[in-house]
Amino acid sequence: MPTQNPKIDTFVTRSKRWRGEIRKLRAILLECGLEEDLKWGKPCYMFKGKNVAIIQPFRAHCSLMFFKGALMQDPRGLLRSQGPNTQSARRLEFTGDSQIKKTVVKSYVKQAIAVEKSGKSVDFKPKSELDPPKELTDVLKENRKLAKAFHALTPGRQRSYVLHFAAAKQSKTRTARIEKCIPKILMGKGMNER
Repeated sequence: MPTQNPKIDTFVTRSKRWRGEIRKLRAILLECGLEEDLKWGKPCYMFKGKNVAIIQPFRAHCSLMFFKGALMQDPRGLLRSQGPNTQSARRLEFTGDSQIKKTVVKSYVKQAIAVEKSGKSVDFKPKSELDPPKELTDVLKENRKLAKAFHALTPGRQRSYVLHFAAAKQSKTRTARIEKCIPKILMGKGMNER
């Protein structure tokens, strides 16, 4: 069984919510032979250096997200999508540690490891062209430097910005979001990068 990473010990100690659930999931993941490290500020579990699963404490639930969950079988119907724009990740959600059944979780973890061992990858379906909000197209027409920087971003980074901007209901809010993100775009960074 792999050794516990002190970074994860610290993460668990500092957790205000879901501490019991995190400990229980961690024990199962380590028992399955996965290595652990702190990635994206969360406990991440790998097989031979490849990401397999990550523990995600949210406000409403604690989840165990499988990076290639879309390739897994789900006979119990427990895997949930991360959201409408997610293609590969799927997660198990828990609202109490009594819901974490070791044999069930272990079966999903073993399946996720088998998917990783197989070398399979998720075939991403091309998303339809995004329709950027008018506020963004107007700003890009006015600011050539920004337009050049925006179009130099990877398609995924462009998509995340467009989804973020378009999600605002009011034009005023869309404009404010765009203005707030201009420095990051000019630095070539994605919306969630620091």
